Amino acid sequence: MEPVIIVLIILVVLVFIALIKTIQVIPQASAAIVERFGRYTRTLNAGLNIVVPFIDTIRNRIDLREQVVPFPPQPVITQDNLVVNIDTVIYYQVTDARAATYEVASYIQAIEQLTVTTLRNIIGGMDLERTLTSREEINAALRGVLDEATGKWGIRVNRVELKAIEPPTSIQDSMEKQMRADRDKRAAILTAEGTRQAAILTAEGEKQSQILRAEGEAKAAALRAEGEAQAVRTVFEAIHAGDPDQKLLSYQYLQMLPKIAEGDANKLWIVPSEIGDALKGLSGAMGNFGPLGGGSGNNGSSGNGGSTGSERREKPSID
Repeated sequence: MEPVIIVLIILVVLVFIALIKTIQVIPQASAAIVERFGRYTRTLNAGLNIVVPFIDTIRNRIDLREQVVPFPPQPVITQDNLVVNIDTVIYYQVTDARAATYEVASYIQAIEQLTVTTLRNIIGGMDLERTLTSREEINAALRGVLDEATGKWGIRVNRVELKAIEPPTSIQDSMEKQMRADRDKRAAILTAEGTRQAAILTAEGEKQSQILRAEGEAKAAALRAEGEAQAVRTVFEAIHAGDPDQKLLSYQYLQMLPKIAEGDANKLWIVPSEIGDALKGLSGAMGNFGPLGGGSGNNGSSGNGGSTGSERREKPSID
């Protein structure tokens, strides 16, 4: 009985193994390549699949989701013979599991090497400055070449990104100095423009202020002259309204003479010729007061001599 039990146990184990190999569960977004006696038979899609045990074998399981693969920095020579290190990131997706398995031995390595060679061809036609400022152009050119080359491998390259472009250290120092000089230049230009604008505004303000001041002075002078003219007109009208005679004018003229002589600086002053006429008028005015103050004298003289034609009157002296 013991050999029979052993055989039954072996058969149960074989059946269990056969069931395991027969039922294949493929996860979502995955595919499996089935070979029968070493030859491709079919591709298993996601879900429950039945294969022939011990005849069909699973060659490869492939993830159909989009993959992200970063590649290490690669030295690339630019058109102006400068070596730059470029880091790249590839976004790809397997669209044909069979082609990805049989058309290329290792599609990851193939994509990496193709990326390096394509980068060298693209960067070799650019100088350093264009390389640093043309990432979009490099990405588009690199993606076009990779997508065309990897299509027969069952690979679709969705995106290609340059993570970093690192020029040599000496070039980086030179670029920093150049950038610093450019920033200093722009700062100096902005400062000069600000100073110039401030000077222009200050000059315009002073000009406007002088114009306003001159207009104010002109208006003030006009008003002052108008006031003086009005004052002269008023005095003139008052004089004519009062109808002064020659004697009053002569008296007023003599009163103004001391004011003309006032001041320490007035060492010499000129008496106008009209002073004679003023004195004559004043003398006549003073003579008219003689009979009122000295009537007895006149009578006495008439009594003595009786002659009035030889009467002598003294003119008042002016100090």
